[in-house]
Amino acid sequence: MAKPRSPLFALFLTVFIDLVGFGIVIPILPLYAEHFHASPIAIGWLTGIYSGMQIIFTPILGKLSDRFGRRPVLFVSIVGTAIGFALMGLAHSMTLLFAGRIIAGITGGNIAIPQAYIADVTAPEKRSRAMGMIGAAFGLGFTFGPLIGGVMSRISYGAPFFFSAGLAAINAALIYLLLPESLSREQRAQRHEKASIAEVFRHQRGAMFGIVLATYFFLVVGFSIMTTLFALFTEKRFGYDAQANGYMFGFVGIVSVIVQGGLIGRLIKIFGEVALARTGMVLTTISLALLPLCNGLGSLLLVSAGLSAGSGFASPPLSGLASQMVESNWQGRALGLLQSAGSIARLLGPLFGGWLLMFDLQKPIGHYGYTPFFAGAALCFIGVLFAFSFKKPAADKSPGNIGVGL
Repeated sequence: MAKPRSPLFALFLTVFIDLVGFGIVIPILPLYAEHFHASPIAIGWLTGIYSGMQIIFTPILGKLSDRFGRRPVLFVSIVGTAIGFALMGLAHSMTLLFAGRIIAGITGGNIAIPQAYIADVTAPEKRSRAMGMIGAAFGLGFTFGPLIGGVMSRISYGAPFFFSAGLAAINAALIYLLLPESLSREQRAQRHEKASIAEVFRHQRGAMFGIVLATYFFLVVGFSIMTTLFALFTEKRFGYDAQANGYMFGFVGIVSVIVQGGLIGRLIKIFGEVALARTGMVLTTISLALLPLCNGLGSLLLVSAGLSAGSGFASPPLSGLASQMVESNWQGRALGLLQSAGSIARLLGPLFGGWLLMFDLQKPIGHYGYTPFFAGAALCFIGVLFAFSFKKPAADKSPGNIGVGL
């Protein structure tokens, strides 16, 4: 039982560093770009190109891990992440800053590989609990990333990026030293196989995989609208400054860690993955609809907790279910597609939410945020409809024995 602990710790650290790197730029990147006299359009491209690269390269990295194994692809991608952050720290022009950001986006698409590794080494009924570990790393990374960026920017704009590069280098060393390969040579996709990513949808459970994918997409779209506009909303409605909003995001991250790192395994054992995913989708939808109706700190904390818990209830079961829809040598590609759908959602959600917010600018301050948050709730409700149309693969219907050991 002790053997899996080191690999799972290394996987947790991988995802944590990815999300620290994503979150660290939130308070820093626009100011860093302004230092090079970047226009607002250039800053927008610089911000969005990270997710844009992940849309393209997450399924590709997943496919490569199916062909060559999880460990080598994960190692190379983390080394690439270190290089990307180091380039951003060293940047003396927008060209170099863009180059580092692009490299970090390409290699940051490795999130599907830890998920595929977990699918390799855990029984189907235990996967969603293990995916909760990945979700906890998301929550921790998103909590600490902006905090680290804000504190270290007092040294220099480049300091947070050098810090992230150092973390990635340490992580690469841990992967090299501690992580055994999880995919045997017999399980790996062969060169002669028809290896198109679209083939995932032609598997026996391909249609059901597509429904899980759509559910996840609408969950992330709605949630990303909230994360993009939350600080603007609380500033206008409650007068919160950046520090107060930092505390709010920290609260959301802590709830996410508690749910996905501590509760998810027990809840899946009691209720099963499908029921928990549906509950999470419903809770996220209701919380998004209630967000613009908040009238004080108490209600805001309650709704924020609902948003974080709802997402935490839904994401790990959706990842676990997606992994059960395909054979073992397709895990990387399937989970790569899932994360690519999330990247598209994280690109489209902020653009859509920002456009919808324009409709509230001329309204009384009490109506600020109504349009984008209600629209986000409507998009999540579409995800609810999808969630109620999928089911767990017949061979794995029992929520079963979700043991504490992995």
